[in-house]
Amino acid sequence: MRTIDLRGTAARDAAALVPRATEARDNALRVAGELVADVRDRGEAALREQAEKFDGVTGHTLRVPRADIDAAVDGLDADVRDALERAIENVRRASAAQVPPPVVTELAPGARVTQRWQPVRRVGVYVPGGKAVYPSSVVMNVVPAQVAGVSAVALASPAQRSDGKVHPTILAAAGLLGVDEVYAIGGAGAIAALAYGVADIALEPVDVVTGPGNNYVAAAKRHVAGVVGTDSEAGATEILVIADDSADAALVAADLVSQAEHDEQAGAVLVTDSADLAEAVRAAVQDVASRTRHAERVRTALAGTQSAIVLVDDLVAAVAFSNAYAPEHLEVQTRDPEGLLPELTNAGAIFLGPNSPVSLGDYLAGSNHVLPTGGQARYAAGLGAQTFLRAQQIIAYDRDALAGVADAIVALAEAEALPAHGEAVTARFAPVAAGSEASTI
Repeated sequence: MRTIDLRGTAARDAAALVPRATEARDNALRVAGELVADVRDRGEAALREQAEKFDGVTGHTLRVPRADIDAAVDGLDADVRDALERAIENVRRASAAQVPPPVVTELAPGARVTQRWQPVRRVGVYVPGGKAVYPSSVVMNVVPAQVAGVSAVALASPAQRSDGKVHPTILAAAGLLGVDEVYAIGGAGAIAALAYGVADIALEPVDVVTGPGNNYVAAAKRHVAGVVGTDSEAGATEILVIADDSADAALVAADLVSQAEHDEQAGAVLVTDSADLAEAVRAAVQDVASRTRHAERVRTALAGTQSAIVLVDDLVAAVAFSNAYAPEHLEVQTRDPEGLLPELTNAGAIFLGPNSPVSLGDYLAGSNHVLPTGGQARYAAGLGAQTFLRAQQIIAYDRDALAGVADAIVALAEAEALPAHGEAVTARFAPVAAGSEASTI
């Protein structure tokens, strides 16, 4: 990992010195646009061509039979099943706290505005299946949708090169959650299929598409935004660790490596005011990376421009750097992590203390691991029940309440040169013609 020494500089401005893999994302945006358009226009034929090109799969069944899902559940390792069921329960409990209750505001007697939250009808969930297998992503996407009240969930995941089927552990996770509409479709094409539908395989368009993936998947969401709702563009993963000289270098290194193993484009950043810790972490990272299963992938990610050890003057500068960078995952391993929390504003999820690694959030914390990447945490939230909810305002005024604001409405309508707006109100107070009745609420 390279070192960037920002001591004596403005950390807020210097965050640009640790760039994301912008060139890769720009290329992904262009390629994903072509793939999305092809699926939109040619449907199943385009999906099969993309599966052959990118996944090495031909002639496979795109809609997974229910029998395959049931068989996957039956064949699931007992320990994995237990872990998934615990994750489902934890995420379900935490997601329930994200569903707001209806709120009625009475502005005057007979003047009510009710805010309620309505779920979308149908959701498309994407679950990656390339370099790793992600049954946890099934949980993280499906459970919040179910908690929100979504009535239909369609799941897409790439066909495996070995047998042309969705990985059985992903199928088992879907089965445990009662999802039986599963498609062996991957990459940007899957996002397009969910958004536009594919008549040839009876895939109905969805209202919202969610789920993590590589840069092509994230870019595809940008291309279908407006056709459907999307969650944040959860692309290549990233972790930023704020640490002082009290941190355990071995634990910091383990956490950096844990995210680097996702993808060669993963970003791993340490921000510290301790030069001694920086050198200790550098040595520990080399040791951990050399011994991990995906050593080559990890080394590529850590050697990339998106990864670095950043030296700053103090923790105030570290916080400023983190807020400017807006990481997907932020770990705080300092003497007083709670003390920094009020100033840490921009992060997808924040992990406090040495016993709250990102891996905990990836699986069993109860929080969601589908989070904004690429700096989008400045304005976007992670996936949750709220992703699948729409706020609706219900207005109910009786005649007296409307009369109380009628003059003000007319005044504003005239000021905006929209007199018919005011007339729509005054019409309700015009003399009632003989034989007719005025309506009331």
